[in-house]
Amino acid sequence: MVAVVVAAGYALWSNHVVVQETLAELSWVDWLPSLLALPVAILLSTWSWQLLVDELGEPIGVARGAQIFLVGQLGKYLPGSVWAYVLQIELGRRAGLARARIFTATLFSLAVAVVAALLAGSLVLPGFVRDYDALRGLVWLYLLLPIGLVCLHPRILQRLVGIGFTILRRPQPDHPVRARAVALSLFAALASYSFFGLHLWLLVRGVAAGGDQPGLLVAIGTMAIAMISGLFFFLLPSGAGVRELIIVTALAPTIGSGQAIAIAAVSRVLIVVADLLTAAAAAGLGWWEQRRYGPIPHDQGVEDDEV
Repeated sequence: MVAVVVAAGYALWSNHVVVQETLAELSWVDWLPSLLALPVAILLSTWSWQLLVDELGEPIGVARGAQIFLVGQLGKYLPGSVWAYVLQIELGRRAGLARARIFTATLFSLAVAVVAALLAGSLVLPGFVRDYDALRGLVWLYLLLPIGLVCLHPRILQRLVGIGFTILRRPQPDHPVRARAVALSLFAALASYSFFGLHLWLLVRGVAAGGDQPGLLVAIGTMAIAMISGLFFFLLPSGAGVRELIIVTALAPTIGSGQAIAIAAVSRVLIVVADLLTAAAAAGLGWWEQRRYGPIPHDQGVEDDEV
């Protein structure tokens, strides 16, 4: 956790000059709504994950789920974003949840996130592929879309759940994955990307007031493609560099390269701030809930002395 905080602090410091200059051009009316859109996006992403966790066992509650997901997510700021998933698994274990349950739910939530990002990204991908040679490789991401859609079918999911739990030598889930939960998880992921796009659009509107600006749908598609591209470059902390490349490429034709670079830097810093604030709030809320209501029911095979 110390390494995570240091890495997140470095992400803030490394962009502070251009961020300060850009924020100086904006009034709070411009940047504050953009910042406020981020906790909504993050909480929707958390809900998308928790819906799948609750399908694989006893519901864990919003506060405890947010504590596991949001605090664990800070691991993405370390080189090799796999640390986020390791943290989530171990935080879940400490809360009394089987590692197999968190691992399986996290894999499924990644599948949902990829499908949602590709659906939202289709708003801008044709233009990217047509206009920018450097981004034509993004079209290969769409080979994952039919695979992802098939894997989200409840029967396929249930079969994969069974195989995963068998390999990990854990008891099988006591009820099937329902289509309603998968659909709600996909809806929450799409809504999350919509608010990330709103965050970007509000920044652009403030910086490029009175000039040509990309529309809200373009901003949503851009953030979806940028964030999912960062996921595939998992050796970089939180997709550093890749996300900014997508944002700058999408915005530069309408607002200019200089302003696009500044907005990409401000967006990264605001997202880091929002990640830290929501994780701190979730950790506090989870601690309060445990003190008031006691621990959540442990999964089968997880004993008190193992937590």
